[in-house]
Formats: sequence, structure tokens, C-alpha cells
Amino acid sequence: MTTSAHLLPTEQKVPHPAFFMFLIAPFGAATGFTSVCVAYLLAQAHVSAELIATMIAMNYIPQTWKFLWAPVIDLTLTRKRWFAIGMVGLVLSMLALGMQVMSTEAMPRIIALVVTLSAASTVVGMAVDCLMAHQTPEHAKGRAAGWFQAGNLGGGGLGGGLALWLIHSGGLSVPAGTAVLASVCALCSLPIFWLREDLSQAIVGSVRERLRETGRDLWSVVRSRRGALAMLVVFLPLGTGAMSNMYAIFADKWGASADTVALVTGTMSGLLSAAGCLLGGYLCDRMNRQLAYCLLGLGTAGISVAMALAPQTETQFILWTSLYAFANGLCYAAFSAVTLEAIGKGAAATKYNLMASLSNTPIGWSTAVYGYVFSKYGAHATLLTEMAMTVPAVLLFLALLGWSRRSDRRRGLQLA
Repeated sequence: MTTSAHLLPTEQKVPHPAFFMFLIAPFGAATGFTSVCVAYLLAQAHVSAELIATMIAMNYIPQTWKFLWAPVIDLTLTRKRWFAIGMVGLVLSMLALGMQVMSTEAMPRIIALVVTLSAASTVVGMAVDCLMAHQTPEHAKGRAAGWFQAGNLGGGGLGGGLALWLIHSGGLSVPAGTAVLASVCALCSLPIFWLREDLSQAIVGSVRERLRETGRDLWSVVRSRRGALAMLVVFLPLGTGAMSNMYAIFADKWGASADTVALVTGTMSGLLSAAGCLLGGYLCDRMNRQLAYCLLGLGTAGISVAMALAPQTETQFILWTSLYAFANGLCYAAFSAVTLEAIGKGAAATKYNLMASLSNTPIGWSTAVYGYVFSKYGAHATLLTEMAMTVPAVLLFLALLGWSRRSDRRRGLQLA
């Protein structure tokens, strides 16, 4: 009798999804620290917008390719141990990044550390992804997605706003402000000590058997209609929230001060995004999750259009960036709901991070596009670019969704 390559389940009490909110917060903080705090400090040091946008885009390289090492998380150690390894790497690389001099000459080192920080955060994220996927019942996937992304985007606001506020208003040096942020990230990881690995995963079977089973599990998602459509919708440039990566760069155009940037794109953004996540998770349990993702993506792009048409004042900057943060939370909750619905259980880290890698691809290249458009044509054209990419993406998805449903109906008639 051959040994199954599945992980052996045991009954566990389902934890409250707020656990996952805290555990994923350091993952979001890593990106927020890069895209808000470091980006703003570089802009104040007169580093070019195009170079800063390139740095932010490079942050998404590990996020795009992380599905390649996701099977390691599924097949070795425990999720809690991988979480600890990732947190050590995240904290150390964050501290090293905070010790760099913000200048054009230091950009090669800064970019290298940004990539390292991002890579460490992927390990943290994958461990939490897997724990959540195995412990969330089908009817509560939207709710879990909301709490999870509330931690992700709330952590992004924390990472972007806390360090910048401490540096500019708290009188701390860049290394000291970064150290405070790293300490907060470490504190957010404390719930891991109370979280028991759901469906306690004793790994059995040879490595070859387990790898083969992981491949079959992944292929079952890719070849299904629901899985293929989910992969498509998260790969398209809609609902990415990439425009928020530009706010610290063109804040001066709206006359926004450092304190305003720290508050609005940092702390306030995190809170509003978290609120959007919770509402988005609620909505996604009550309607088609893929269509919700499309509609919310259109709404987010509409806010960028409104910001482009509004006067360039600090008040308008606060208003539209805040609305965008809330809408971004709605979209991120929809992404996680679509993903959890598609992947099921099994090799959850591999499957979830294939979807996450696909979704991070448009975030990275959209940010690079926005940086180019801003450097050539200014802030108004940059804001309008989001809608120019979103509408064709939604139309393409809806066309393919309609085609797939018609194909299913035709096959049903033929079988009948």
C-alpha cells in the first residue's frame, strides 16, 4: 500500500481571522516602508522619479516569482517555522535598509536591500497564506480574506507612515525610525505562539511523491474553469492599487507636506484600507467574487480620474488618496476571496502564491509605467493612465467569462 503524499489532518478549532490580520501585517509593512517612507525620503533627496519608481517596481520582482519557492513551504518544515525564518530576514533587511544614505549614488545598494526585504516578506506571507487556507471554511472565505487583507494593507500604512512620521515629526534619525518599525513588526508576530497549525500537518511520503502530488493539486486548479478565470482576472491590470505607489513621489505637486504624506498615505491609508478590506470581504461572500473584483477595480480607477480633474491642493490630495485607500482595501479583499475560492486546500502555499505572483505582475509593471508617464507628461496624465488600462482589462475578462459560460451551456445541451 503506497503512502499518501497528502498532509494528515487532525481536528483543530478554527481561529478567529483577526489572528491572520496581525500575522500578515509585517508583510504589508515591508512594502509600505519601501513605497512610502523610503520613496519620500529619496524624493526629498532629489533622486529622480523614474529611478524611485524603478526601485518600487523592483520590490515586486520577488512577489512576482515567489510561486517558484512556494513548494518548499508546502513540503518542508512547518508553517510556523517558516514564518519565524521569514520574520528574521524581514527585520534584519529592514534595519539594513534604514541605515543607508538616501541618495542617487546609493541606489544600487538600496534596490538590492529592497529586493532582499521583499524576498523575506514572501516567506512570511506564504506561511500565513497556508495557515489561513487550511483553517477557513468555504462559507467564510470572504470574511477571512477581509481580515487578512486588512492586516496586509493596514501593515502597509503602518510601514509607510510610522517610520516617516517618527523621522520628520518625532525627531528620530532614519535608522532609529526604522528600528521602531522593525520592533512593531516583531510584536505583530506574537499571535503565532497561540496559533496551532490547523489540520496538523505531518508530512508523509517521499519527496518525489509529495512533489508529484503538489503538481497534481496545482494542475487541478489551473485546468478548472473557476481556477483559470481567477488566474486571468488577477493577472489583468485592474484593482492593483499601484497608483498609491506614486503618491509620495508627486505629493509636492499638490503641496502636501511630509507630515501629510506620512499621515494620509501611511497611518490613515492603512486604517481606511483595513476598513475597505472588511467591507470587501463581506460583499464577496454575497455576490460573484470575480465580478466583484472587476467592479471594484473600475471604481478604484474612477477615483484616480476624479483626482486628476480636481484642483491640486493639499485638501484634495488628502480627500482622493483617502478614498483610493478605502477602494484599494475593497479590491484586495476581493483578490483574496477570489483566490481562496479557487485554490481550496492541499498545497495551499503553492497555489495561493501562484495567484499572488500573477497579481503582483501588473502591480510592478504598472508602477514602472506610471513613473515613466509622470516623468514625461506629469501627474494628470499619470492618474488618467489607470483608467486607460482598467477598462480594456474588464472588457476582456467579461468577454471571456461570457464565452466560457456559453461553452458550458452548449456542452450541457450536447450531453443531454
